[in-house]
Amino acid sequence: MDLKDYGWDAWFEARFAPFAGLGLVPARVVKQSRDLSTLMTEGGDLAGEVSGRFRHRAAGPADFPAAGDWTAVGPGRGGGALIEAVLPRRSAFVRKTAGDVTEAQVVAANVDTVLLVSGLDGDFNLRRIERYLTTAWTSGAAPVIVLNKADLRPDLESFVEEAARIAPGVPIETVSALTPGGLEGLRAYLAPGMTVALLGSSGVGKTTLINGLLGAGRFRTAAMSDAAAGRGCHTTTSRELVRLPGGALLIDTPGMRELQLWADDSGLDRTFIEIDGLAARCRFPDCRHEQEPDCAVRAAVEAGTLDPERLASYLKLRRELRHLELKRDARTRRQEEKAAGRRFAVLLKEVKKQKPRYR
Repeated sequence: MDLKDYGWDAWFEARFAPFAGLGLVPARVVKQSRDLSTLMTEGGDLAGEVSGRFRHRAAGPADFPAAGDWTAVGPGRGGGALIEAVLPRRSAFVRKTAGDVTEAQVVAANVDTVLLVSGLDGDFNLRRIERYLTTAWTSGAAPVIVLNKADLRPDLESFVEEAARIAPGVPIETVSALTPGGLEGLRAYLAPGMTVALLGSSGVGKTTLINGLLGAGRFRTAAMSDAAAGRGCHTTTSRELVRLPGGALLIDTPGMRELQLWADDSGLDRTFIEIDGLAARCRFPDCRHEQEPDCAVRAAVEAGTLDPERLASYLKLRRELRHLELKRDARTRRQEEKAAGRRFAVLLKEVKKQKPRYR
């Protein structure tokens, strides 16, 4: 197996160099399901799990292997592999874990292009696309909006125009996985050795898209779960990287019922680029575009040149990011306090071992 066929290049080779002298070999995570990984090495695919040393060093879920990661591995039990390290990621699509825990979860790593899939049925939602775009811009990968099930819409052009208004400069492709030739718009992003991730909410047809690109029904699909809404059932339960016939690498991911942001202001500003431009003309450099005087953003809304729903979406996502930032700061403080407590306990233990000098 030539690892270049799986995206290995000089960038990753340079970052693997410290591990080469330790008897470890490079391997890419091609499937991730809970604590188990399927790894692609020069000798073929192996079952892998993280070593005890790795688990002890990991600070949170984001440190663990994800689909698309390059790792340094050694021999494990039963002919498998032990993952000793995850190489630095060139890009990573990250979201906040579900629930109240403030931790990051890597959905796909080392991706060149993120295909953000939206179904042209009951799934089409401009606000959701903005949320995905904010995360995609932060990931370091290039986003492409994919409008699937184009055969369902005779007024297709109007949907393309709506998507273009909220994603200036982002390529938009319309596809129909069930129509002959309906996936040709994606071929330009599927060059040999390039890694593409399919991301979207449940039921948008990602698995059907992959089967169409593979030219075979490799992955299971399900019938519509709600005929009235035109929504499908999501069937992908693990994150998997597959090699397409043309040599491109594609990561399928489970449909997301919700995408909680784990992003930064740069991703938000690129998604709402027109608001970022208007903000430069506000009276105050830290204008929140809510009640401040001489706000150029609100003035554009009043003049009819900025969609009020667009501004409302921007303010909502910005508040979510601020709330996330506060929670992350609080979590960091708690971790530092715990670490300080552990250091003090170790110091106290050492002091008690010493014999007293004076009586």
